[in-house]
Amino acid sequence: MKRSFLLLYLVLLVFIKLVFMLGFPSCIRQLKMPVMKRYVLRLFISLKYITANVVDRSNGRIVATSSTAEQSIKESLECGRSCNAKAATVVGEVLARRLKVEGLNEGEGRGIHANIGKEVGKKGFKNQTKVWAVMNALKNNGVKLVLDDENDDKFLA
Repeated sequence: MKRSFLLLYLVLLVFIKLVFMLGFPSCIRQLKMPVMKRYVLRLFISLKYITANVVDRSNGRIVATSSTAEQSIKESLECGRSCNAKAATVVGEVLARRLKVEGLNEGEGRGIHANIGKEVGKKGFKNQTKVWAVMNALKNNGVKLVLDDENDDKFLA
């Protein structure tokens, strides 16, 4: 009984030593799993600006972005109001056009994922109309959105 326990312990120690010699984190990085939600919409709403990004989760890069901080969008807004529902709609329309130029308005067939509950929860209840304005602008301009909730997935075409 003691010999089998010692043998198992010895094998475990050798395995751990090998793993650390070969570089444990690099072994894990090589085992990349396919990302089901590849493109994700992220919103940033401050008191002055609204920014919408579509992030490619497979490599962590921003694929397309739109913001009221951009000079061309800022000039198109009336009275310099860069953080209201109309400004959010403009940001969504510009982002939709940029996604079409990149060829990602379908999100490679899987859609652009957005979690409304998470976005409203992070931004607060007062910014709910701005979040929905961006979503509706994307949907109305032909971007395939997949709304992620806790229990169900809804497709918007």
